[in-house]
Amino acid sequence: MSEPKETAPGVEEVTEGICHWRIHNSAIGGAISSSHAVSADGGSVLIDPVRLADDALAALPRPSAIVLTARCHQRAAWRYRAQFGVEVWLPEDAAAADEQPDRRYADGDALPGGLIAVRTPGPEWPHYSFLLEREPGVLFCSDLISNDGGRRLRFVPPEYHEDPDETRRSVEKLLTLPFTILCLDHGAPIADEPKEALRQLLGAPS
Repeated sequence: MSEPKETAPGVEEVTEGICHWRIHNSAIGGAISSSHAVSADGGSVLIDPVRLADDALAALPRPSAIVLTARCHQRAAWRYRAQFGVEVWLPEDAAAADEQPDRRYADGDALPGGLIAVRTPGPEWPHYSFLLEREPGVLFCSDLISNDGGRRLRFVPPEYHEDPDETRRSVEKLLTLPFTILCLDHGAPIADEPKEALRQLLGAPS
C-alpha cells in the first residue's frame, strides 16, 4: 500500500476555505508530504490526503470527495473513502492504483470543489496540478517543485522524473495560470508573490 505511516497532528489555514497539513514522510527520506482541503458546498474536497489526526479531521467540513493529482499520491485516499463513503478521482490515463477509483478525469476537466485539472507532465505523463479560480486564485502543484517549509523553491530531483525537461516546461506553464497562492504537494504554501518565487527558480527576469 502507498499510505505513509506518519499522521499529521493538525491543520493550518492557508486562506479562507483552504486548509493545509503535512508530514515528514519516512518513505521519501523524511521530506515533506503535504495535503490540502478545499471547502465547498458545506463539505470539503481532500487533495492528495496524508493521514490527519482524528480531532483535526473532525474539525474540517465533512469530506465530500477526494481528488488525486497522480497515482503516486494515493496516500490515505482509500482509508478516507472507506471512512466517509466518498468518491476518489484519479487521472484517466494513470496506471492501476491500490484500489479502483470511482471517477477518472482528464486535462481541463472540472473537479469537485471548483478545481480545474491542468496536465503538468515531467514526473510522468499522467500527472496533474489543480487550479482553483475563485478568489484569491490557488494553484495546487504536485511533484514538479518543492520547498523545505520556506519560500525558496527547488525542482524535485530529476532522477524521480521521466522527463526533467518537460518538468521545467510545466513549471513555465504555471506562470500563465491565474493564481496568487501556491500550494505544494511537497512543502509549505507560498501566499506572498508565488509567481516571483517561480521566476527565481526558473532564472527568469522579474
